[in-house]
Formats: sequence, C-alpha cells, structure tokens
Amino acid sequence: MTDGIGVAEDAITVALAQHRVEAGHVEANVDRAVEAIEHAATEGADLVCLPEMFNVGYFAFDSYAREAEGLDGPTLDRIGDIAAEHGVAVQAGSIVEDLEASAAAGFSTPEPSGLANASVFLGRAGDVRAVYRKQHLFGYDSAETRLLTPGESLPTVEFAGFTVGMTTCYDLRFPELYRELANEGVSLVLVPSAWPYPRVEHWQTLPRSRAIENLAYVAAVNGAGEMGDDQLVGRSTVYDPWGTPVATSDDDPALVTAEIAPSRVDAVREEFPALRDRR
Repeated sequence: MTDGIGVAEDAITVALAQHRVEAGHVEANVDRAVEAIEHAATEGADLVCLPEMFNVGYFAFDSYAREAEGLDGPTLDRIGDIAAEHGVAVQAGSIVEDLEASAAAGFSTPEPSGLANASVFLGRAGDVRAVYRKQHLFGYDSAETRLLTPGESLPTVEFAGFTVGMTTCYDLRFPELYRELANEGVSLVLVPSAWPYPRVEHWQTLPRSRAIENLAYVAAVNGAGEMGDDQLVGRSTVYDPWGTPVATSDDDPALVTAEIAPSRVDAVREEFPALRDRR
C-alpha cells in the first residue's frame, strides 16, 4: 500500500520489506531479503528497510552464537553488494553481531567480545554508514538479555536531506531515546522489529506516539510468519510527522512503500513548534 499525499520535490521512496523470517534458516531468510531489495529497487525505492534479525530470526536464540557474524561478514557483504548493484540505501534490519570479529575488522564496539543486536545502515554504494546496537534488551519471556551486550551509542546518518536515526523493536517503549534523537535533529527514525502477537495494539500505538512526540517520520518494519510458538504481527507502517499512517500492511509478507520528504518535517515543525516549547 502506498500513501496518497502529494509528492514534494525533495521526496524519496522508502520501502519496508516485511518478508517471512524462519527461525535459524539463514540462507533462505537472506535470499528473501535480497529478493525484497531487488523488488523495491525496480519499484523506484531509494531506501529499503529490513526486519530485526532478518537473517537468523529473532526467536532462534539457540542459533545466535552459531550464526553470529562481524560487520564484514557474509550477510552484510551480500546485502551491501545488492545495495551497490541497484544504487539503493539499505537499513539492514539487524543481525547477531560478533563483536570480536567486528573489532578485528576495525569497527568500534561497546565491548571487545560478546554478541550484540546490530542494526546497520548501508549507503547506495553498499558501504557501512552507521551501526546502531540495540540498547534496551527484551527481558520478558526472551533470552536476549542473557545472550547479548547492549549498545551504548546512538548514531545518526545523513541521507537524501534527512537526518536518520535508528532504534530497534523494544526500544519503542523508551521515549527518552527518541527525544535524544530529536535533540540531534533527526527527522526520520527507522525501527526494525520482530514484534509478535498478541501485542498488536502496542505495535500500532508506540511508533505512532514516537512520531507525534518528536514531529518526525517513523518507519517501523516488522517481519512476517511464525517462529516456533511465536507469530509476528506484521503491520509494517510509515508514520508521518503528525503521526498519520501513510503506508501500512497486514500480517502477510508485503513490500510497504511511501513517499517521504524532509521538507514535510520542516513544515510540520514550523506549523506546530512543540519541540521549541519544551522546558
């Protein structure tokens, strides 16, 4: 589904790749991500966003250590090659990052070893532009807090007139993180997720609230399908700076596209200057 708002001169097309993610089936999952990027590129996308743990599957906790990679590993190498081939930027959802391997490759890491939930922004040339490691690890009926190291930094990246920030899934419940991004001038927040049933209302409310509070676009991309006893709710959605959903889906695999423009953020913040009224 695409939005019907008039297209601004500085608009770009963002595509949310809500593809099926099977627990532990890395090769098949990466194949689906590649197919989604190629499809989005043929549809004119400038930026393609993938779900959280798009390669290994969020709930495949027993596979984390075995499938962990450095930021120079095979998953991101392949995604980077596809990005460069088609000239699109890719927010590569997240992977289980081997911090020791990343450090050996010259990347800055929060710890010299261990694992992290790493979200990576790749430029149109397939280069690593920013790495966000999930700060709020999910402790409710999840092994994430036991297996992973939380991130410490909140990077931003400039792309097509936007200042882009990244957060991941459970981070949505911590609004102070998004206010920090707003303080850094962020106008577009990308939120790869693996959000399961039954918390549909939370998934629809929290990213919308973060958009309203910070007068910014929020693009929340979820996976699709079942992983063991868990099923992802899908419903990937792009919210505009008023918090209006401009493109969304149901829980089936889908490519969700929307035209977004940095001038739209500027106009909303000028019309309704709530960020200037903080005390």
